[in-house]
Amino acid sequence: MQITSPAFKENARGALADPQLQRALGHVRSGFIDKRKVAVDALPEFDALRESARAIKDHTLTHLDLYLEAYERKVEEAGGRVHWAETAEDARAIILDICRASGARTVTKGKSMITEEIGLNAFLEKEGIRPVETDLGEYIIQLRNEHPSHIIAPAVHLNRDQVETDFRHAHTHLPEERDLSEPVALLGEAREVLRSQFLAADVGITGANFLVAETGSSVIVTNEGNGDLTQTLPKVHVVVASIEKVVPTLEDLSQILRLLARSATGQEMSVYTTLSTGSRRPNDPDGPEEYHVVLIDNGRSAMLGTEFQEMLRCIRCGACMNHCPVYHAVGGHAYGWVYPGPMGAVLTPALAGLDKAGHLPNASTFCGRCEAVCPMKIPLPKMMRHWREREFERALNPAVDRYGIKVWAMFARRPRLYRLATSLAMPALALVGRRKGAFRRLPLASGWTQYRDLPAPEGRTFMQQWRDRSVSGGAEI
Repeated sequence: MQITSPAFKENARGALADPQLQRALGHVRSGFIDKRKVAVDALPEFDALRESARAIKDHTLTHLDLYLEAYERKVEEAGGRVHWAETAEDARAIILDICRASGARTVTKGKSMITEEIGLNAFLEKEGIRPVETDLGEYIIQLRNEHPSHIIAPAVHLNRDQVETDFRHAHTHLPEERDLSEPVALLGEAREVLRSQFLAADVGITGANFLVAETGSSVIVTNEGNGDLTQTLPKVHVVVASIEKVVPTLEDLSQILRLLARSATGQEMSVYTTLSTGSRRPNDPDGPEEYHVVLIDNGRSAMLGTEFQEMLRCIRCGACMNHCPVYHAVGGHAYGWVYPGPMGAVLTPALAGLDKAGHLPNASTFCGRCEAVCPMKIPLPKMMRHWREREFERALNPAVDRYGIKVWAMFARRPRLYRLATSLAMPALALVGRRKGAFRRLPLASGWTQYRDLPAPEGRTFMQQWRDRSVSGGAEI
């Protein structure tokens, strides 16, 4: 997919001016935040599980090469094959070769963000192979020729009326007078249309929430069951996963699964948690004749050993964006690529380049909610700050920002000069702004005053108040 992250500011302005999108984003609190809180509060050991899960992933990342090799061995023992893809181009070529070898004309797909990352759908269509998304949200946005706006709820930016319009436009073989006024009717129609696609598909492609080194299993977590049909009905099953998805054992998997659904949708567990291990064996009633796993690097190994390694602990629950005030305001499409919200603000610069995604680490209030709710305790604000530092070092941010920071740093390194300047500036600003109590325009502050008033200071700096209270023995500020 085409990256539009360089136009984040323009994307955000458009999102803020879209009344339908703003209404849809209002459902994020009731749909995610409140449900997560109830589920987490009901599990007293939730924080202990977070600590354990963080330790599991940190250990795995430290020994990632060993666990990936162990995983490959187990896949091969189960009759499968592992393909290694360094880049998105490599991954697409491998998947195309598998499809062509099986004579595939139609491919069904389970929900997979990594296939969005490598632009698989458009590539297969160009090569004459028709991909069909089978997750309801993904199916809806495929009809609209859009990309997901949320990693677990791809169509969260849409309302029911829009979906009904899309279904009537796409499903012209069904009676025009049918009633689609209720969500259950939309679901039933999607199920009816997709059932024939499941049966006709030559190849099924799924992502993987986890890969288990102990058994060579791939794991998908869904609420619709479409992933199970995608990987059992076609004669070829292709798992597409990034290298950091591996965990050592089934016991490790069970601990992290207790965090995933609670953090994502507020469920104790998702409706379906499916483990696939190799191709069909002689006595199996179903399953694929061929089982392939495409392991994709695409920039992740370059994150190992850096200040961004902790991002590779991410289990794609979406809790960070569910709690992010910036995401609440602009939605996922404004971020301009596959991964929105705080996790995208860290991951997109790493995978797509800081020159293309430099705006995203700045799209944060640094309120810390993302880190507070992350089940893997990923320090997202810290890593966004590291990207800001790199942006400054490479002179990618506007010159006025860089020189402004340098001027501020000059004062900050000289405390006496800093206190003198602020002691003069604050009373002056207080005097100028005392009539209305706020500034509608102010030199060097247009980035703020263009959208909102800037409150006028009361005349005394924090340091002055702190000193006066300390001397008088007053209460802490």
